[in-house]
Amino acid sequence: MKVAVVGATGLVGTKMLQVLAERNFPVTELIPVASEKSIGKEVEFKGKKYKVVGYEDAIAAKPAIAIFSAGGGTSLVLAPLFAEAGITVIDNSSAWRMDPTKKLVVPEVNANVLTKEDKIIANPNCSTIQMVVVLKPLHDRYKIKRVVVSTYQSVTGTGVKAVEQLMNERKGIEGEMAYKYPIDLNAIPQIDVFLANGYTKEEMKMTHETVKIIGDAAIKVTATTVRIPVMGGHSESVNIEFENDFDLDELRDLLSKAPGVVVQDDIANFIYPMPLTAHEKDETFVGRIRRDETQANTLNCWIVSDNLRKGAATNAVQIAEYLMEKGLV
Repeated sequence: MKVAVVGATGLVGTKMLQVLAERNFPVTELIPVASEKSIGKEVEFKGKKYKVVGYEDAIAAKPAIAIFSAGGGTSLVLAPLFAEAGITVIDNSSAWRMDPTKKLVVPEVNANVLTKEDKIIANPNCSTIQMVVVLKPLHDRYKIKRVVVSTYQSVTGTGVKAVEQLMNERKGIEGEMAYKYPIDLNAIPQIDVFLANGYTKEEMKMTHETVKIIGDAAIKVTATTVRIPVMGGHSESVNIEFENDFDLDELRDLLSKAPGVVVQDDIANFIYPMPLTAHEKDETFVGRIRRDETQANTLNCWIVSDNLRKGAATNAVQIAEYLMEKGLV
């Protein structure tokens, strides 16, 4: 199967190549695509070198699938061109997520909505992906009314420039700033731009995307998203109010059997999810599972996942795997 990776030289694009190789996706020919300044550069995939090409050459090569991680503006322009050529696009940007004509997919949650006609498929926001993987089995059993989430997000979610800012600050080197403020020894309660309602775009993404993916408009979600000086994954403190009561042992058992979820919840032995231990893993980890003692039918938990893998590259590759398995490409 011919596969194009658009944005192949970026942080997420590089991770996509790694995940495609690790999961042995049957790539017969790789077509790495990037901006004009990167054309002619080489990327490595499974021990072979591939020259980066422009989008016109990539479309002419007629890949079956094009995985995009090149930013929203690029996706808005290029994804329709690939789709018109009959290529199935899996897009990692925010460009198509809330488009009512496009599917927003986390394979463990709603892959069944996909059809052969879906030529542009949206990959959700990283912080949404890890949360809904845990929420879906709980919603099916206990019916979620409301979610209150606070995130603690890795600098890798911003990109290479942010990683360099953090590393420079740790070494006492002055350099380019990805953020308005220092990130080392700090926590910045702003991810993306502020909107008229006082929330950030990232916070509203979590609200709207969760409802669209789970497919229940009655679920209320309110979020506070925070950038912290961490690499390896995003963490989330999640408070979930259900319509129905739950038994904690049953709930833990439910999560331990849920696809893509690993329960790490042994406080006697200080075992709980952390970005350090989630790094380079594809699963979503959940722990600190306990009742909210201030309100009926309400749960507190802590969710961690590698934002470059399950939060981006792995989820996109899993969508491609599903499309192939079901003969949709």
